[in-house]
Amino acid sequence: MSSIHRKFRFLLAISLALLSWMALAQETPTQPPAGVKLIEAAEVQALQAKGATLVDTRASAEYAEMTIKGAISVPYNPEKSAKAIGFDPKDDKFELGKLPNKDAHTVLFCNSGTCWKSYKGAVTLAKAGYKNVYWYRNGMPDWKARKLPTD
Repeated sequence: MSSIHRKFRFLLAISLALLSWMALAQETPTQPPAGVKLIEAAEVQALQAKGATLVDTRASAEYAEMTIKGAISVPYNPEKSAKAIGFDPKDDKFELGKLPNKDAHTVLFCNSGTCWKSYKGAVTLAKAGYKNVYWYRNGMPDWKARKLPTD
């Protein structure tokens, strides 16, 4: 095997490993953080019918384009921390003052399992003492696919 061929194979292997790592690093956990309940679309609807606050953590422009009907916009922005379970919330901005009291039922969502904003927002709420925090991990793509009400 030529030296060039070996170098090419080595670079290809490194590139594939890096791409695999990047794909895994960007996916949110499939389990909710401590103090948070992971929910699906039907549960979002049931909670909303009982008065829960739905919080769209995406950028304001995304919220303005389309959101779950009745949701409020509280962007998790800027999001400078690592897209990882051990992120540092001090690097980010999330305005808790826009949210209801700590006993209210609050559902956070964004753009599915590759969007960390709702996960990070849920962690932030749980750590701040919010008692009824729900994470709709599948978010807007799932909601739209199900043809559920949007604004």
